[in-house]
Amino acid sequence: MVLMDGWSRYQNYKRAKDQFFEYGFRKRIAANYIISKCQREAAIVAASELGLEEKVSRYYEHCGVKWYHYVPYFMVKDPFFLFRKTFWSRTFLEGNYTPKFNYKKLQLELAS
Repeated sequence: MVLMDGWSRYQNYKRAKDQFFEYGFRKRIAANYIISKCQREAAIVAASELGLEEKVSRYYEHCGVKWYHYVPYFMVKDPFFLFRKTFWSRTFLEGNYTPKFNYKKLQLELAS
């Protein structure tokens, strides 16, 4: 289960990085990853690589997210979360996401 969760967060990271790269900081994009600590961290790492970490972090702080919010919000709101399809699909069964951009190539182009 840990591997599947790690896989899902990596897919979140790749998707968030593409979205932030393509559209810049948008509250709607950041809101997609506010559900759990791991998803927020994936979005923050993706944003930090694009110079948007401060904006994303400030947005999460504005939404009331604290450093000690480890338990995903949906677990607190819905005690029957284990029986929901969305829990399994967003937590462990995130599909493979192929990035739209080749960031290594873009970085080399910018450096030269």
